[in-house]
This record gives sequence, structure tokens and C-alpha cells, in this order.
Amino acid sequence: MIVETALSEIIQSQKERMKEWDVGLKRTALNELPNLAAHALIVTGIRRSGKSTLLFQLLRNRYKDSLFLNFEDPRLYEFEPNDFIRLDAVIKQSGHRVLMFDEIQTIPRWESYVRQKLDERYKVVITGSNASLLSRELGTKLTGRHISTELFPFSYMEFLTFRKLEANEQSMGRYLEEGGFPEYVKEGETRVLAQLFDDIILRDIVVRYGVRDVKSIQRLAQYLVTNIGKLITANRLKSLFNIGSGSTLNEYLAHLEHAYLLHFIPKFSYSQRAQLINPRKVYSIDTGMVNVVSTAFTEDQGRKFENLIYLHLRRSYVEIYYFSERSECDFVVFKRGTFQQAIQVCYQLNQDNLDRELNGVIEALEFFGVDNGIIVTMNQTDRFEKRGKTINVLPAYQFCLKA
Repeated sequence: MIVETALSEIIQSQKERMKEWDVGLKRTALNELPNLAAHALIVTGIRRSGKSTLLFQLLRNRYKDSLFLNFEDPRLYEFEPNDFIRLDAVIKQSGHRVLMFDEIQTIPRWESYVRQKLDERYKVVITGSNASLLSRELGTKLTGRHISTELFPFSYMEFLTFRKLEANEQSMGRYLEEGGFPEYVKEGETRVLAQLFDDIILRDIVVRYGVRDVKSIQRLAQYLVTNIGKLITANRLKSLFNIGSGSTLNEYLAHLEHAYLLHFIPKFSYSQRAQLINPRKVYSIDTGMVNVVSTAFTEDQGRKFENLIYLHLRRSYVEIYYFSERSECDFVVFKRGTFQQAIQVCYQLNQDNLDRELNGVIEALEFFGVDNGIIVTMNQTDRFEKRGKTINVLPAYQFCLKA
């Protein structure tokens, strides 16, 4: 429980502190955010991806007369659902009609409060570091009353703008090495990413879900980051880490995915059951984090490169699969159930791997009845025609400039 005067003081102190913030790089997502009306705007993404800065930019550009409250402020640790009544009083006294709540999902029954403010004709923006904001917690009180968007670490285009670099092989190499977490790109201190990795596991998973076996989920997360681009199964992971049941292991994987730390893509199949029983491929939220956290003794540029291309696709698409029949194609992408493109990823095409890479993408194209596919490489440009299909080879620094 927290008293009303304390709430007023916290809001005022946060407002004063915001005046000192660096407005930061203008995020591409800012131009894509809709104008607020009768819907709450929900912005989710991994911790430290720049959600608070995006709110600040939104406030500066569109809603200068807004009330901002970050619920992760230590002074709000005692905030309880009943304190929303006191927050109401503070809001009414302020006269603000636009409300910006950072990490409000830490408070029980927050969605009922947001629904109440929408009914009272307030404009509401919310950020959260857990993807369940988009599903379970929005599935009742805010059904049909919210618009959701995701924020990721810097894209390649944003990285170029921040670093003042040109699009070429050298800048792509730097992006592959550094990744896109704004604070790390700015400071270059590896402890930033190591600490962030630990914070996500402890604060966004262990504390949030009451996980008791902390060591197992830490070891599991590090193993998965080390094995990006590889196929994983719950049974194999369960035996590797001696986790008691398959359901517990699946819960851990879901927690890691909801926290945006890791992504798992299924094998394409028109059968939902086949998608569930086949191995999934694992990818990290950031290649810079892979470089810092991975325990691999040798660098695997090819898998990190594949991870980078996955992240580029994931910024625009949710429906991403790998395709595997006789050969394998790294990514087949859909939008609202409609096939969009087939993409093969190969760090360096050569005579030893050319047939394998071509056959993988061509087999996917034949399956979906499409004539054109793409192979993304680090620095090569080419064009192949085979079995009536055209395959364009693009360097990543060109491919990643496209949405």
C-alpha cells in the first residue's frame, strides 16, 4: 500500500528525471505507432530494448501533456491493486488525459484498471517486457480495446544511423558482432549484456513465475543461446538438464520465449500436430548477446549470421517456419496464412555447398508453387536458374535494408 502524497511525489520526480534523458536515436517504430483513440496502445519487447525511450519520444513528439509512471520504480514495490484508487485521485488532480504506464503488468489486475481509464475516455499507452501482455492478460478485460506492437533492439538500419556508417560488408560485420541493444551499442561494455541476460532470467522469469529451480533454467538458457540455429526437442533437453517432467521443461521454454530472450520456430506443416511433435529451431534475441553469453569454444559465424537474418524477418513477420523435406530451407515466411517468401541463409556460398543451398530453397518453392527465392550471404551477389526457379543471391547489407 502506498499513500497518495507519495504517489504524487514519485510521479513528479520521474517527470523531472525524464527532462535529463537523452532523447536517443529516433526509433523507426515511432512513425508506425497509431494515434490513440478508444484503444490502449501496448508496446512489448525485451528488457532494455528501448521501450521507455520510445515512450519518451512519443511524449515529446505527440503527447507533451502526459502523465508518465514507471511501475518498476523501487518506491512502487509496495503498490497494490487498491492503490489504483489513489492513483485515480492523482490523475484527476493533474488534469492529464494521456496516461503512459511503463511495466504496469507487475501490478495484479492492471488490465481492469486500464479498461476503466479507457471507458473514462483517457488515452493510454502501456509498455511491458513480457509477450504474455499480448495474449493471456489481454484476453479478458481488454479484448478488442487494445492495439499491440513489438519493439526489438536496433535493426541494421537503426544501427547504421546510430553509428553513422554506410551499408556494406564491414558495417554488417560490426552489427553481427555488436548486435542491437542500444546501451551496449553506445557503451561497448560486455558486462551490460551479461548482466541483462541474468536480469531477464531472474526478474522476468524466476520472480514473475515463481520458478524454484533457478540453476536449471539459467543453464538451459545459456545452452540454448550457445546452440542457436540448431534443432531442439523437449525430451532431449529434459534429459540433458535432468528436469523432472516434460511439462516443466515446456514451461521453461515458454517463459524464455515470453521474455523475448529466445525464439523457437517450428517446421512448416499444414498439420498443427506435426508442427508440435517435430523439432524446433532456436534463435536468440540478439547476436551481440550470443557473443557475450555463449560458451561455445569456436565461433560459428554461419549460425550467428542465420540468427541475424531471422531477427530481421521477425521484425516484420510473426509466421516464420523452417522447411524440411528431402532438403532444408532456413525460412519460409507467411502473412495472415499466405505464403510470402522462401529465404535460404548461407554465410559464404562455394562449390562445396552451392547445390545443397539451392536445392533447399528450390524444394520449398516447388512445394508452395512459387518461382522466385532468395539466398542471403555475407557479401555475394548472384543469380541462379534451376528447375524452372530463379534464385537471387543478395548480400545481407542489402537484404536487411528492406522491410
